[in-house]
Amino acid sequence: MRNIDIDREIERISAFIKGYFSEAGFSKAVIGLSGGIDSAVSAALTAKALGPENVWGFMLPYKASDPNSLAHALELVTAIGIPHRVIPISTWTDTYFDDYEPGADQLRRGNWMARARMCVLFDQSASLRALVIGTSNRSELLVGYFTQYGDSACALEPIGHLYKTEVKAMAARLRIPTSIIAKAPSADLWSGQTDEAEMGISYKNLDEALFDLTERNIQTWSPALPYSQADFDRASQLMRRSAFKRINPPIPEPPC
Repeated sequence: MRNIDIDREIERISAFIKGYFSEAGFSKAVIGLSGGIDSAVSAALTAKALGPENVWGFMLPYKASDPNSLAHALELVTAIGIPHRVIPISTWTDTYFDDYEPGADQLRRGNWMARARMCVLFDQSASLRALVIGTSNRSELLVGYFTQYGDSACALEPIGHLYKTEVKAMAARLRIPTSIIAKAPSADLWSGQTDEAEMGISYKNLDEALFDLTERNIQTWSPALPYSQADFDRASQLMRRSAFKRINPPIPEPPC
């Protein structure tokens, strides 16, 4: 696994955000805060780059969301000093599913909520004349652990090049609240859901395997690797299955 200079990377990402906003002609940002580590680090980096007064955090809970998610997000905005709003999404979520798709499973409902949240963020960005900050890390992007046109929709991904374990290391340096750093990663799409259980692999081993697959070009597992063949195969499978999520929609060639 690579070894990056966390302090240097914080400064580099902050400069990247500041430069991107300057070139695009914007000075404000909006970001969805889930109470998790990825959105916390993304918000802290953006506040460092633009000034906390220019970063709006939005909490968009559903009625079945873990109450700790909102509590941790509120703890974060206090810690980094950014303005915020809480906009529940229960009413219009329930109206759609109760009236038209009462038999929808948890995955469909979770994906719908991710897209509903992004609708709110983009509308708020129009109101505030701001850009939407993404919160996905490299690990999730490589294995497709995101909702297309939901949490993947944004103007820029400030931590999209960082593995999950690197994001956690950066969180400690940015003084993200311990309550956020210590808890099990979860998209909070349904009760009891955790990222690692859903993916079937720990982030530690996933990051090691993804680094070997994408940066060391190792295509065959060997006993010398610090994780099992099952984890190597799982990471490879997740990448293959989600490849379609990482490309722009295909367009036919122009007519001759």
